[in-house]
Amino acid sequence: MKKIEAIIKPFRLDEVKEELQALGITGMTVTEVKGFGRQKGHKEVYRGAEYQVDFIPKIKIEIIVPSAMVDGVVQGILRSAKTGKIGDGKIFISALEEVVRIRTGETGDDAV
Repeated sequence: MKKIEAIIKPFRLDEVKEELQALGITGMTVTEVKGFGRQKGHKEVYRGAEYQVDFIPKIKIEIIVPSAMVDGVVQGILRSAKTGKIGDGKIFISALEEVVRIRTGETGDDAV
């Protein structure tokens, strides 16, 4: 099993969700986060005053999938989240030791 974490632009969430559902993903966790990378924030003007916004709003999606599905899920996220502009985000993939469903006690792939 693998854990896939994707940091994407907020306005791409619906496209990513639809793509993942089409791939058979039945559950995910979505969190509103803020951060910066090479983009290093941006400047905005409010009531005539310019100010620096260091942390840019993003969406973090967390998905647990069987190892065999990783490539398809990553390609699906790339297709649906990419705008071609700076700040499109990142995808992190990590190994997952174990998953336990609290309600039933199921473990491993059965718990996903």
